[in-house]
Amino acid sequence: MLYNQLRAKQLLCAGTNNPDAKFRDGQEEAITHIIEGKGRLLLVQKTGWGKSSVYFIATKLLREAGSGPALLISPLISLMRNQLFQAERMGVHALTIHSDNKEEWADIEEAITRNQVDILLISPERLANEHFRTEVLAKISAKIALLIIDEAHCVSDWGHDFRPHYRLIERILRNLPANMRLLATSATANNRVMADLEKVLGPNLVVSRGDLNRPSLRLKTIKLQDQSERLAWLAGVLPKIEGSGIIYTLTVHDAERVAGWLKSRGINVEAYTGETGEQRESLENALLQNQIKALVATPALGMGFDKPDLSFVIHYQTPGSVIAYYQQVGRAGRAIDSAYGVLLSGQEDMDITNYFIENAFPTREEVKLVLEALHGAPHGLSVPELLTKINVSMGRIEKALSMLFLESPAPVIKQGSKWQLTTSNLSGEFWERAERLTVLRHEEQQQMQEYVKLKDGHMEFLIRALDGDASNISQNKIPALSAEVDPKLVNEAAAFLRRTNIPIEPRLRWPSGGLPHMDVSGVIKPEYQAQEGKVLCIWGDAGWGKLVRTGKYVDSHYSDALVSACTELYRKWKPDPAPTWVTCIPSRRHPELVPDFAQRLAKSLGIPFLIALEKTDDRPQQKTMANSAQQARNVDGSLAVKLDSLPNGPVLLVDDMVDSRWTFDIAVYLLRTHGSNVVFPLALAYTGHGE
Repeated sequence: MLYNQLRAKQLLCAGTNNPDAKFRDGQEEAITHIIEGKGRLLLVQKTGWGKSSVYFIATKLLREAGSGPALLISPLISLMRNQLFQAERMGVHALTIHSDNKEEWADIEEAITRNQVDILLISPERLANEHFRTEVLAKISAKIALLIIDEAHCVSDWGHDFRPHYRLIERILRNLPANMRLLATSATANNRVMADLEKVLGPNLVVSRGDLNRPSLRLKTIKLQDQSERLAWLAGVLPKIEGSGIIYTLTVHDAERVAGWLKSRGINVEAYTGETGEQRESLENALLQNQIKALVATPALGMGFDKPDLSFVIHYQTPGSVIAYYQQVGRAGRAIDSAYGVLLSGQEDMDITNYFIENAFPTREEVKLVLEALHGAPHGLSVPELLTKINVSMGRIEKALSMLFLESPAPVIKQGSKWQLTTSNLSGEFWERAERLTVLRHEEQQQMQEYVKLKDGHMEFLIRALDGDASNISQNKIPALSAEVDPKLVNEAAAFLRRTNIPIEPRLRWPSGGLPHMDVSGVIKPEYQAQEGKVLCIWGDAGWGKLVRTGKYVDSHYSDALVSACTELYRKWKPDPAPTWVTCIPSRRHPELVPDFAQRLAKSLGIPFLIALEKTDDRPQQKTMANSAQQARNVDGSLAVKLDSLPNGPVLLVDDMVDSRWTFDIAVYLLRTHGSNVVFPLALAYTGHGE
């Protein structure tokens, strides 16, 4: 098939909504390569270059010549809305099958059967779905004219954003014609990743690699250890920057906290995280339309979001790798002459990225426990059933099962809701890969710490890390942003950090299998449920969290400042009906710590304190229990009411730490069954050990 240059130019103009649009260097050559069937192509170009234009134009030209549909595999289905608008302007009929549009699957499958779909977009996880493979993919595989693998670095173990389900692509390729057109795209493939992709996507993979320099960006690094300083810097600088942008954080909690602080300063921002849910599209549109100053986002707003005129990308914390940072900061300044890329960094960064690295793969012990449990259950076990049998968290069990299932051959298989063993053993290559990549991630983390220390040469550093050409790079001439912080704003930010509190939601059901000592199961009756409670802070966090940690492990005494903070929290909370007495959760390890604090809090509130509960035997610490069922059983039978009669009024139940919530819920059940009125839990810190 021959390339139609005139028609391709018409499609470019239509897709970009620009009658004078011109192809960027390499775009037309890539389209020609695909159309004329010159072999499999890996296209490595920086974000904003126009990789989606290449595959949409190629798809339309192939369809107009009578070829079958294209299949696009991408981790970004929910973030490709603006690209799909571009496809629609070209007349490309694109549909998606994903977990959020199940009600449309039947109609989409029918449209595919009738050859009414030009390009089908799926996530890599869809390749693991038996129905999709047998009812959709099998029927069209012989007709597919072009397979597109977007964000192809996710295929590679070496890629910074490795997605385990991308491993299925290699198996799919084995069943597709060797001469089928294939386009893989990425903005962040270094030499090691490209070598890996050549092995997976071959044979005879042609690599087209562009310039990685981003001349519009003015890059800067600023080290501010305390979060209060970084919050103050943001509040002082953002109003001075024209245009809109993105502020990246490493965690959901930090995204919500930074957004809350900036809103309190009158700056129009919104938080955008993996928990944003249905609001994602409206928030993306708000930023696209410059209706807000910034989205404060986790990496959930990452690959695929395209706003060409973003004037700044600021990182509140240091990402785990140079490659991830390059991709995120590269969202700014795509279609404008000048934009800021600022990396703030603080003392918590390494702890957070270490956590992500160490939890990227299941441990040998976790896998051993899962496989042993399944070995003892020939008919299989569901995840909830596994939770009752092994002391591993739900997230870790699901991660282990998912990764084991994606091995070839796989040692586990899923039948309905049950997981079962297969006849295959887990290959030693699984652990070699996990160990090799863990070492690599730590190396990338250290490389990012080198970037943090730079005074200049930031873009050169990034490009060299990506194995690109770092010669002839000049610093953008827009004025540098000041690193100075207003002391008054720092004090106000510190006060803001101490105002935060977290709700304690009461549990509504006992764990799967019930609690044998208490002889309870199923639904927790409303009259035995806790009222919604409050937690002062996150354990060890900025604000009160550090003071709680010091009180427990250094001073063995919680300070009067924490008593005052909880008193203020209580008065703002105003639990209704108001508690008339205070009690606390007992402990044999620290018998005086919480009672002393609770007694001082009761005095501050002007209500009596009584020790109503006692610990009947020693149990492992709750933080050693990894899932809800294990946490509940660890408390079951270890608490008792020690008073013959309880006061009639509502009670404030105090503890220092809350993780699983089961200690509170079981204590509340005991108090209520012994005649107590409603119970309001209050804790100093949420540890995050519970699910």
